[in-house]
Amino acid sequence: MTDTEIPQSPVIGTAELAAALDSAQPPVLLDIRYKLGGPPGIGWYREGHLPGAHFVDMDTRLSTPVSDAAAVEGRHPLPGADAFAAAMRAAGVSADRDVVAYDIADGIAAARAWWLLRYFGHDRVRVLDGGFAAWTAAGLPVTTDVPEPEHGDFTAKPGSLPLLDADQAARLAREGVLIDVRAAERFRGETEPIDPVAGHIPGAVNAPETEALGPDGLLLPAAELRARYAALGAVPGAAVGAYCGSGVTAAHAVLVLERSGVPGVALYAPSWSGWIADPERPIATGE
Repeated sequence: MTDTEIPQSPVIGTAELAAALDSAQPPVLLDIRYKLGGPPGIGWYREGHLPGAHFVDMDTRLSTPVSDAAAVEGRHPLPGADAFAAAMRAAGVSADRDVVAYDIADGIAAARAWWLLRYFGHDRVRVLDGGFAAWTAAGLPVTTDVPEPEHGDFTAKPGSLPLLDADQAARLAREGVLIDVRAAERFRGETEPIDPVAGHIPGAVNAPETEALGPDGLLLPAAELRARYAALGAVPGAAVGAYCGSGVTAAHAVLVLERSGVPGVALYAPSWSGWIADPERPIATGE
């Protein structure tokens, strides 16, 4: 399979997006700039954003507040259908209109919005490759103008992408391919800067998500990505799942695997933070 044979790429480049924004029906733009531990992304948005973009907060719009969820759901629990649909409609998302999400640069935060929209039934959404950094590096315009609230018609219907619960993730690690996309030292249990317990789900394999990006911050070519994941057994037709610390970075892995020709990767959304909430679950360390 060549790059041109991969249908409906989940990513879009800056030149293509710029042309789309000048078309008769431009896509809805979602600004998902976010950094774990802060500062809040709204500050970056106010300093400048793509023209027409609506800011969408990771913690309050793309997640359920942790205080409202059981620990087993992890640090970034998935939002409910009604709350998510309301947030998307307020940003102008409609069933018949394309959506493009972008973040600071690497696409990881934007991929959370991509995954949620896809999971809840919107199939016309992409992520800007290289994000805001690539856009500004190309000399394309930014603004501080905040668009008027829009009124989309998006209705959330869950289930369009596969999810795993803890038992299914454990079984997939034994019988298929479960990819842990955290840094290698976290996977091995040598350090854990965020969660209270270090290690990984027994049987999982490690493919740090940052290694899917080139030095320019753009995704590696699809052929390189295919070779990377094929070495782990993640090939078309295989049973493949992904997890990270809280389910955000793993959504990017689902996008990247689709970009490389492996669609239908299942997400273990609670990820490591949800796995360790049950002290009876086994933990592995090392390679």
